[in-house]
Amino acid sequence: MKTSAKFIVLHPSVHKTAGGGGGPTAASHRAWLAVFVLFFIFSFAFTLLTTRDAASAAKAAASAAARAKSQLPDPVFDALLHYAAANATSSGRMSSVEMSHIASVLRGCAAPCNLLVFGLTHETLLWKSLNHKGRTVFVDESAYLISKLEEKHPSIEAYDVQFTTKVSELYDLIEHYKGEVTKECRPVQNLLFSDCKLAINDLPNHIYDVAWDAILVDGPRGYSGAAPGRMMAVFTAGVLARSKRGGARDTHVFVHEFEREVERVCSDEFLCRENLVEVIDSLGHFVIGKMEADRRRFGFCSVSGASVSPKAKST
Repeated sequence: MKTSAKFIVLHPSVHKTAGGGGGPTAASHRAWLAVFVLFFIFSFAFTLLTTRDAASAAKAAASAAARAKSQLPDPVFDALLHYAAANATSSGRMSSVEMSHIASVLRGCAAPCNLLVFGLTHETLLWKSLNHKGRTVFVDESAYLISKLEEKHPSIEAYDVQFTTKVSELYDLIEHYKGEVTKECRPVQNLLFSDCKLAINDLPNHIYDVAWDAILVDGPRGYSGAAPGRMMAVFTAGVLARSKRGGARDTHVFVHEFEREVERVCSDEFLCRENLVEVIDSLGHFVIGKMEADRRRFGFCSVSGASVSPKAKST
């Protein structure tokens, strides 16, 4: 006897409108899906932007706090400048406006500030004090003065250098530079390995790795033709500013007694008129940006910047 199995098959009910398509319900679902996607995109973008802005604000606040913490209190800073300027009448010393100008750059420097000074002068302790918690390094021609300074102030970092060039050799050295500008006297290089006659290459190795924020050329003294001139100091400042890695993009370079021939000629050649911000009394202030090593470009200055006239200010 055979039995016949019967199956009941259930089919979902599909309601179609006369025009076809998914009907009002499907359209409603698509609309809600679109709203949900748009809401998700908006929420994601809003969260991303606010998180980024919050991170930037936090970073800026941390940087400002670090700078404030590393700086001297304003009354102390101003008092140091005041008492230094009170004795600024002797020959060779900076005027009060010159000191104030350099101090304003140090005050605005990102912490910690790296300051390199060529020359031991009346203002030496002032620069060390104003660059509170920053790094200040002094370079001078006199091993005796360096020794005495370190004896009295053990916390000061200073090095003596043999300046082998003389004031009377200025134009011979300029000709040497022009003949070696694509080789040993390049604007971007590691001076530690340079054979350029204008390069200072006998400082401690780590000095060449520092990203200097400001460089002051106030030495050697260069008061006579037979004395060491500032050709090497100005050239080295120009190379250090262009060759640095890390730190701020720009380096402030100050040249004191800017009106003298050696200082003026070497500044024109190695710091460049297009980088001259202003001249204040006897102080030339340059701002020099980093330069990438480029085999297609040689020389320190651009042709277009040669005729730029800086603004001058004096007391």
